[in-house]
Amino acid sequence: MNKVSSLITAKGSSEAETKTISLNERLGLIALINERIRLGSPESSLMPDLFHNLWDLVNTTVSGSRIDRFKPEEGHNGFRTFEINAETGENLGRLNMLYLKKSIPCYYLVYVEVGGPFRKKGLGNRILEYFKDFLIEKSAIGILDNIIPEEDPSYSIYSKQGWEPLEAFIGDGAEESERNFMVFVPSRWQNKELREPILKIVHHLKRKRAAIDMRDNEIMVKRTLGEFKEIYAALLTYFDREIQTGRPTPLMQFMFTRFVTKLISFRRRIGTLLGYTGGDSIEQIVLHPAITALPVRSYPPSNLSGRSPSVLGDNELWSRLPAIIKKHPARFIESLPNYSRPSLASWLKTRGMFSSDKLTVGDLMDLGFDPTRLKEIVVDDEKFIFDRIPARQLEAFEKRKELLARIKSEMAHAKPSNAYLRTNPPLVTIQDRGNVYILRRKVNGIHWEEAMEQLQSAPHLKSMNESMKIDRVIHGTVSNTNQMIAEKLGLEEETVADLLTCFVSWDLENNQPRMMIDFTITYLESVWMA
Repeated sequence: MNKVSSLITAKGSSEAETKTISLNERLGLIALINERIRLGSPESSLMPDLFHNLWDLVNTTVSGSRIDRFKPEEGHNGFRTFEINAETGENLGRLNMLYLKKSIPCYYLVYVEVGGPFRKKGLGNRILEYFKDFLIEKSAIGILDNIIPEEDPSYSIYSKQGWEPLEAFIGDGAEESERNFMVFVPSRWQNKELREPILKIVHHLKRKRAAIDMRDNEIMVKRTLGEFKEIYAALLTYFDREIQTGRPTPLMQFMFTRFVTKLISFRRRIGTLLGYTGGDSIEQIVLHPAITALPVRSYPPSNLSGRSPSVLGDNELWSRLPAIIKKHPARFIESLPNYSRPSLASWLKTRGMFSSDKLTVGDLMDLGFDPTRLKEIVVDDEKFIFDRIPARQLEAFEKRKELLARIKSEMAHAKPSNAYLRTNPPLVTIQDRGNVYILRRKVNGIHWEEAMEQLQSAPHLKSMNESMKIDRVIHGTVSNTNQMIAEKLGLEEETVADLLTCFVSWDLENNQPRMMIDFTITYLESVWMA
């Protein structure tokens, strides 16, 4: 066993107090920094204890891996799992399946997952081969419903191993929702009439889809929380010296800020998962007092910044911005006041704090969101907002920008639910320190989900909402807006909802909706897509 492949000594520890960080934990820490470093860019490798022989260790770990089979009694509510594990215990990937005993024995492949740094090294193919051998051993049918177009490279992985489209067994009568199914038939079942039993299995899976997703969500939440715990432990180990001496570095502040923003983002997402009951929550992760007191830092130190800043957009507006932003974009933008959204203003008021007060990592955990992502700036008496996104989201941002341009040109007079449909496109885009800062005009509106939260939590809005049903108006308007855009531009509603953010008209000073009321109807003044 190559122990060097799984252990490194934490910086600053004495030999007598050696602490170790596993390969997966190292990869987790690297992923927190930024994409250039995560990809192992040599010129960015300023933490040699994390990067020492990193990619050689990944290859060694993969080559020495094995596939472990969980026993049925260890499954989660009928789920059974194969895991790809290194000799040193690193988990590299997994296959989740569900046993179904209907008319014929069958294993439904829920998903195959391989960790990012271990992809394109043949592990996905290995675990699928193992699953095929398992099906042959059990004389059971295999079935999956992943969306795998024939032109997708991964399609050949399944087809080469004997997986066939559902149509090969039931003919051309498959419904639209069944055309993504693939089936593997071991030799015992070859040349037998399988149309009816396979159709029964498919229909059963469709009926049980919600229950299967609920079980899968439970497992995902538990596993992801475990990964967060591992990364937090690795952070504590890596920055042990700074914690003990009470001298946090900018890198330490940045790393814990990045960790906590990912953690609270996960908390918000799992609250919307189908079947999530809160049995596993991030409250299991209790931050050390020295960590909660750290000032928020949303960009890495300059020696980790990678490329030089770049700017795109309205040159005239860029020329009107303060000179210092052209020298140190990230530093200047992050020093601006946070956007005074209602939920932040309320939180500050209850704690006797001001918008100019520096927030800590513990404040982010308490708030449940990162208010430093949005910054306010006034340029020649015009109000603007800087929105920060990770550089890795640039591709999605470009698609969003194109979509906004289409809405502006093709739907200039649209009025979903009687509200004016407006766009708030990016004016200037600045890339610096692993982040992208997007400058937009400040509009008289807030994110529709925050509007719903305010209607349910702000005392002066609760009674108003009960009598006027404003939450229904907002929800209906947002839904109609997405539907109208999807129909006009030939897109799926989910695509519109995923790419664009909807803001509804709001009186920010008095924290109340801007509504239009006539004799027969109440409606929002405007909706903005951004």
